[in-house]
Amino acid sequence: MANLSRLNPEQRIAAETIRGPVLILAGAGTGKTNTVTHRVAHMVDQGISPENILAVTFTNKAAREMLQRVNKLIPKGPTRDDGKPLKPTVCTFHSLCVRILRRHITKLGYKRNFVIYNESEQLGVVKKILSAISGKDVKADPRELHGLLSRLKNAGSSGAGKIFGSEEAVAMADHIRSRYDTALKAANAVDFDDLLVLTLKLFQEHPDALEESRQRYQYVTVDEYQDTNAAQYELMHLLAKEHRNVCVVGDDDQSIYGWRGAEISNILDLEKDYPEIKVIKLEQNYRSTRVILDAANAVIKNNPQRRPKQLWSAKGQGEMIRLQSFEDEEQEAEAIVGEIEFNRMGKRIPWKEHAILFRTNIQARPLETALRKAQVRYNLIGGQSFFDRREIRDFLAYMKTMVNPNDDASLLRIANVPVRGLSDVTMERLLAASQERECSVWQAMKNDLVIHEFQPRTRKSIEEFVTLVEEFREPLKAENLQLSAWADQFLDDIDYERELKKGEKNPENAENRMRNLRELTRTMDNKGETLIPSNRLVKFLDDITLDAEREEDREEKGDMVTLITTHSCKGLEYPHVFLVGVEEGLLPHSRSAEEGTLDEERRLFYVAITRAMQTLAITHCRTRMKYGSKVLCHPSSFLKEVPEELCDELIDSEPVSLNEGRDMFAAMREMLD
Repeated sequence: MANLSRLNPEQRIAAETIRGPVLILAGAGTGKTNTVTHRVAHMVDQGISPENILAVTFTNKAAREMLQRVNKLIPKGPTRDDGKPLKPTVCTFHSLCVRILRRHITKLGYKRNFVIYNESEQLGVVKKILSAISGKDVKADPRELHGLLSRLKNAGSSGAGKIFGSEEAVAMADHIRSRYDTALKAANAVDFDDLLVLTLKLFQEHPDALEESRQRYQYVTVDEYQDTNAAQYELMHLLAKEHRNVCVVGDDDQSIYGWRGAEISNILDLEKDYPEIKVIKLEQNYRSTRVILDAANAVIKNNPQRRPKQLWSAKGQGEMIRLQSFEDEEQEAEAIVGEIEFNRMGKRIPWKEHAILFRTNIQARPLETALRKAQVRYNLIGGQSFFDRREIRDFLAYMKTMVNPNDDASLLRIANVPVRGLSDVTMERLLAASQERECSVWQAMKNDLVIHEFQPRTRKSIEEFVTLVEEFREPLKAENLQLSAWADQFLDDIDYERELKKGEKNPENAENRMRNLRELTRTMDNKGETLIPSNRLVKFLDDITLDAEREEDREEKGDMVTLITTHSCKGLEYPHVFLVGVEEGLLPHSRSAEEGTLDEERRLFYVAITRAMQTLAITHCRTRMKYGSKVLCHPSSFLKEVPEELCDELIDSEPVSLNEGRDMFAAMREMLD
């Protein structure tokens, strides 16, 4: 039984309102997850089958945490016929779409074992398309184009005009998107945006699939609702508009992902589709002191388009917010690291209770330098995983193909890398042939009846690829094979370095990528290994996969200072927060004026403030290095919105007071004793 008496009055109303549309406006730190999990448990208590309950959130971490909490609240819930407990579905939007597509994607012409391309694989496809049409005066940055394609997919039916403006630009975008979609389908692959787009397409073209999902998910909860885009809203609405048992939980004041398609209008205009919706506000904050919340409330009220709410706390007044300016980013970094060390040695505050927040990744460099110099351990959240690099993924796909050529996902990734006459159209035909014959693409490539349907030149390319794979698979049977030498020889034979140089404007980048590969091949042989080479290769690939998963799941562990961007910090909290570089051009960002996103930048500042539990320091510099030279900086206009009576403005390098000094040395003596 869920004990709702532990909730405050507003949380309890939210947990008990389980039928009909509900909007829970949950301010920062107001116990949103606790409320939602108690609400799900209360549904089960009221006789609703867990199988009919769906809770959708945005990250795997949030989904895992929510499911763990729900399981604790309903440990002895209903069971299946086999005695296993029935559980609600708690997952991300993308995981939900994967579940639906694994059941129904064959209706859209894909195989059930489709592979999901990550960002580096998607960029590789975009680069190939650009190189193919570069003779048509097309000049575009692959990353920018990939971002536009993503926005186009997520913007819904009317999105192209909004994003691209002119009809000519829309036509070009549609042309590139069509080629991109064809390239992915040829590899039996989808990207993250496709998971949503294809699920919507499935629901629109196959009403039976939609009806099955509606029958299954009769109670829908969407967490972090302010982050939903047009496609996610459409998916939620399709599932919920008949039974109308939909609960959305979010905070328009924390909508900071407009640049990746999040629509704040989804939370502001909800009454258009659900006029009977009940709005419940959660305003009691359990995280921060009153000073921090008063500052946050004062800042965010300057945004005109918002649902009014006022955070309050019973945690006491707390320390004043410290404002400090520095000559440059080096001085700023050294002062912050000095304060962290003062807190650790003088006040016994461990490193892990400190976080340094910044608007852009480039601001991390001087902070990392100062932390290393002081031998302070830190965790920089974000940055590309080694295993996400294009060259590593290509190489691992080749190695997986050597182990098992029937692995469609791996073979389709590398069939035309480097280019060898196996175009996307060719691979799509081979994939279709493999589906007809219910065999792998590799078996289709070796089938004379299949390949004789191709032009002689294409047939030759297919045969040469099959020969290449078979020739390099053969040595894996020899007992004394050195895998590293064998892999290096393979990379040389296919001239992979030339392929890398073709895809990089800067030759040095290509050399670095090749160096990454050579470093990886050197780890393929373990001294004293008794397995035959093919089994050693399987073990190598298994170990790599596990390492990649460990790296992807790596969260804050041990005693470390957290370095994190203001976008990545949402949902997190730290006792002691340093918000650095609060300057015009950084926060708010210089692009915000021309793009009309000043309100979103203010929400970003609000999110950063509300991460702090006990103390908050805000810093800015008078000069900062930009493109190799110093430029003048000015304090952010947002700082004027923080009430003066909540702040202590410190002068540069202000000395520690006599009493503070005595306290520090007393604490140090106590620690040493």
